Amino acid sequence: MSMNLTLSVIGCGYLGATHAACMSSLGFKVVGVDTDPEKVAMLSRGELPFYEPGLDTLLAQEVKTGRLTFTTDFSAVSDADIHFVCVGTPQSKDGLAADLSYVKAAVQTIAPFLKEGSLVVGKSTVPVGTAQSLRAELTKTAPQADLAWNPEFLREGFAVEDTLTPNRLVVGVANDRAEEILKQVYEPIIALGTPWIRADLPTAELVKVAANSFLATKISFINAMAEVCEAAGGDVTVLAKAIGYDPRIGSRFLQAGIGFGGGCLPKDIRAFMARAQELGAKQALEFLREIDAINLRARQRVIDVVRNDLSEDLTQYKIAVLGATFKPDSDDVRDSPALDIAVQLHAAGANVVIHDPKGIEPARRRFPNLNFADSATECVKGADLILHLTEWKEYRDLDPSLIAQLVKNKIIIDGRNALDRELWRSAGWKFHALGRTD
Repeated sequence: MSMNLTLSVIGCGYLGATHAACMSSLGFKVVGVDTDPEKVAMLSRGELPFYEPGLDTLLAQEVKTGRLTFTTDFSAVSDADIHFVCVGTPQSKDGLAADLSYVKAAVQTIAPFLKEGSLVVGKSTVPVGTAQSLRAELTKTAPQADLAWNPEFLREGFAVEDTLTPNRLVVGVANDRAEEILKQVYEPIIALGTPWIRADLPTAELVKVAANSFLATKISFINAMAEVCEAAGGDVTVLAKAIGYDPRIGSRFLQAGIGFGGGCLPKDIRAFMARAQELGAKQALEFLREIDAINLRARQRVIDVVRNDLSEDLTQYKIAVLGATFKPDSDDVRDSPALDIAVQLHAAGANVVIHDPKGIEPARRRFPNLNFADSATECVKGADLILHLTEWKEYRDLDPSLIAQLVKNKIIIDGRNALDRELWRSAGWKFHALGRTD
């Protein structure tokens, strides 16, 4: 039976902690291994070092059962049959390529502890060719083991749902045995009718970066249309609604605004471009360079609107920024467009005050010189202008008439096209949104 299999998870950050807790909830005995003692101590107490809806409850529940444990001792993986590698692959400090040092170190470190017939399964997002290289190395250091690739497709804010009820399972394998082992692991999920896609190692690696590149393209496309709408006097929200009814296009990811961010899309498309160049296929992905540029340009367009509304010299103005995370229902501020805009306005001399329901502490750790407020109402007090940059429900539910009593000037820029424009205007606000003319 598959439940007799023991699993290890190498790397207990966002991906690893989620995968470990979810696999334990399926009935497996799981050991999570990480080099960070503080993180391991928190997870061992059933506490999350980051925010993810629903995962905190699941983690605490699974730790309590005794099926799920965490350690810094890599020898703890020696009893496991399957080893999921879930470490980070950040962008290199000196270029666009992915930093594979953590992935390589993880596989090298567990190699001496792999028992006969065990399977190493990569879940990290890596450049195509990485899995084949790691598998070749593993045949030298641990010939008794095999390697497969099983890319993750987690959306922050929906990680538990995406792990336990994914829209597809993709496995890159070099033989039937590896596929059969993974089918045993995912048996309860496959039973739900989840599509199962067997691929070779390179294709499995490409699936994740191709999917992220497509999503990034769709987001940047509608932001490019927002620029055209502003120039032509159109409304990008109506445009998006109209083209979204076409089943070949679909409405998802067609909300114009300040663009994408986070720890995946930006670094993944840049790493994809770098890898294509290494493979001699640079021209095939040249379009991603413009996708990246459009995305970054959306941030600058917000700053331009701020200057148009206030002044080129921002030193005398208070700007309230609602949102620091790259998306709602997350505390992730990595490459956050909202936080980037706030930092740029602060650098321009504005008195910037930021609020976020979950992202204040991560943002403060990254930018300790910025000013933060504990509530949205405190944030907007005396503001000359409000920037709505992360579409938290708390902000969508704000009463513009009540907020009007707190600010100095009733000016708001909706960087996410998520607020009710007519509601705010009827309360006397000057309301701007990207891609929508006044």
